Amino acid sequence: MKRILLAMFAAIMFCGSLQVKGQNEDVTLYFSEEEMPNLIKCLPAPPDTIGTDFGNDIMRYMWGKTQRNDAKRAALVFRDAVWNYDSLFAVFSVPFGLEVSKDGTPEIYRFMVNSLSTIDQTRVKPKAFYHRKRPFERFHEHMLTRYEEAELSGEGSYPSGHSQRGYAAALLFSEINPANADTIMARGFMYGESRVIAGAHWQSDVDASRLCAAIGLSRLHTSPAFLAQLGKAQAEFKRLTKVLPPTEDCSQFVNLADVVPDAILEIRYYSTFNFVGTRIDGYLEPVALLTRQAADSLRAVSDDLKKQGYRLKIYDAYRPQCAVNHFVRWASNVNDTLMKPYFYPQVPRNKLFELGYISSKSSHTRGSTVDLTLFDMATEKELDMGGTFDWFGPESHIDYGGNPNTGKYKANSRITAEQFHNRMILRKAMLRHGFKPIGVEWWHFTLKNEPFPDTYFTFPVKKLEP
Repeated sequence: MKRILLAMFAAIMFCGSLQVKGQNEDVTLYFSEEEMPNLIKCLPAPPDTIGTDFGNDIMRYMWGKTQRNDAKRAALVFRDAVWNYDSLFAVFSVPFGLEVSKDGTPEIYRFMVNSLSTIDQTRVKPKAFYHRKRPFERFHEHMLTRYEEAELSGEGSYPSGHSQRGYAAALLFSEINPANADTIMARGFMYGESRVIAGAHWQSDVDASRLCAAIGLSRLHTSPAFLAQLGKAQAEFKRLTKVLPPTEDCSQFVNLADVVPDAILEIRYYSTFNFVGTRIDGYLEPVALLTRQAADSLRAVSDDLKKQGYRLKIYDAYRPQCAVNHFVRWASNVNDTLMKPYFYPQVPRNKLFELGYISSKSSHTRGSTVDLTLFDMATEKELDMGGTFDWFGPESHIDYGGNPNTGKYKANSRITAEQFHNRMILRKAMLRHGFKPIGVEWWHFTLKNEPFPDTYFTFPVKKLEP
């Protein structure tokens, strides 16, 4: 309890330090209240107190009370409760990627204040029309944010004004920075949940408010003045953030070691022990980078395999385009056979492209592909896969030694039943958690629903700053 109180105190101090701007600023409305949609005609009525939908409201209210025990989440509730624009904009500064203020970002600030002020008008009529009793009033209990009780008592609960404003802000910020729309909208969703946790609103109030925000924004898109100011806000954002070309943007990538701390990294292309025999262009540090989605899925693979006694060993993950270009240059020099005995003793150099071992484009460059094997925690050795990473030859094919779909081994002179079975352990775990293999490399897997299927990134491999 002490931790929760301290977190709440910190949140209040944070909010109190903000200057209250926006409420008394000169605002240019894009439409009057009468010109905006009438939400009484748009929204369904709030749930009747004897219906099953109201039962869900009660359950969510009880859920919200349990969330108050989480000090960090409780602190967000206090932060989200502050009713002024500066506080709202501060909430979204991290997912938006820029701090918004009247002086620092005047065009974005003007766009946000004018837009939100216009949309805010629409909540007045339904609140007065339905005049729904709030959760803390119905249950005669205190809110988490007790200081709000006097102001909110007797005021209509449906829809939630805070949630409408928070979700509308998320929609508007996403218009300016669509590349971060997923994280911006997630924070907007949490903003509404904060009102349930506080005890200020029912879940159905919050759900309706998100619809209200979307309805309001759709109306704004018919205003030439809104569209013109949106263009100014977008231009200001690009100028201030020095937006990189998409291929150089690493904001959606993570350090794999941060997500899968148990993984062993042996980044071969940072070393000289690889099929080229030298460090590969673009590998500035021996780290592994992946898109957030691929890293999260690989964490699930790791958790799965640890129960079976294995850790993941990573040879390569994200690979910049300059590294692929390095491979292409190397392949064109047929006289360079330094590493031939170790990686391609039976494959002619001039056949590497034809046989698919080297290509001018690589799925690794899209950021959701990983090359890996298994480390046996009992023996403290790599699991014997019957062949090394980057071995150019049929022995590396996933169907060499058996049927990978059935897991049935077929006797041969190069791959034992145990080695084939070991390959299947890795393959099955990767498939279970959303990865797909390729036919010529048992170690190579790509996330099926990769977030950048058409983007080949160019930023170098080095540790990403938090």
